[in-house]
Amino acid sequence: MLSLQEMLVLMGIVTTPNIADMPIPKPDIIKQQHQTEISCMADNIYFEARNQGTAGWSAVISVTLNRVKDKRFPNTVCEVVKQGPTRESWKQNGKFYPLKHKCQFSWYCDGKKDVVHKKDEKLYKKIKNFSSMILIPGVKLLDITDGATHYHADYVSPAWKKTKTKTTEIGDHIFYRWEK
Repeated sequence: MLSLQEMLVLMGIVTTPNIADMPIPKPDIIKQQHQTEISCMADNIYFEARNQGTAGWSAVISVTLNRVKDKRFPNTVCEVVKQGPTRESWKQNGKFYPLKHKCQFSWYCDGKKDVVHKKDEKLYKKIKNFSSMILIPGVKLLDITDGATHYHADYVSPAWKKTKTKTTEIGDHIFYRWEK
């Protein structure tokens, strides 16, 4: 039986060097940061495209990573996923919260509790494993969005879409590139 990584390589979703060529594991603090990035990516995929299959998951990953590479956005997965204006807690205790409906990814500040449904625990584990593999240094995801940095569901029409170049449609999402 093929591993998930081998299947993704065969399907053309990822390209990767030989496992033996992978870098030696880094110190614990870097490992922890990497685990946090994996969790942020998995959350983004789950809340944005859990019902879209690997094509939808790959598209969300591509948009997130395209933003990480673009100087107009933050430079880590977690910062990209959580990007948006914030306000300090009414307790003025130094804690900040995102402004409702003002984030780059709507799930992050829609006011709903961000929890994985009990019925989706196996799915989330699959998504997290997929995220983990994609974020291995040296693994390259084939960008099926053609460089998209934005997307929206096909049932909405945001004003910003007039300033972006449409690249593709995947599932119920329409993808756009923000030209330089």
